Amino acid sequence: MSENRGSEIIGAFVVGGLIGAILGVLYAPAPGKETREKLNDWMEETKEKTQETIEKLEAEIKKRKEHLMKHVN
Repeated sequence: MSENRGSEIIGAFVVGGLIGAILGVLYAPAPGKETREKLNDWMEETKEKTQETIEKLEAEIKKRKEHLMKHVN
């Protein structure tokens, strides 16, 4: 997986999450406080998932770099 492809995946994940959050707010209106709590929860979940994805991508990049370095030398 190239770094560019990883960026595309993360970007798609973030955009998809934003679209889902907006649609959720538009189609399931709730009192302001409740909506803010839901959005805060969603943002925290998204942050955690994004961090996990980044960590996986970093590990994959490191693994591939080490593999290449072994075969180049």
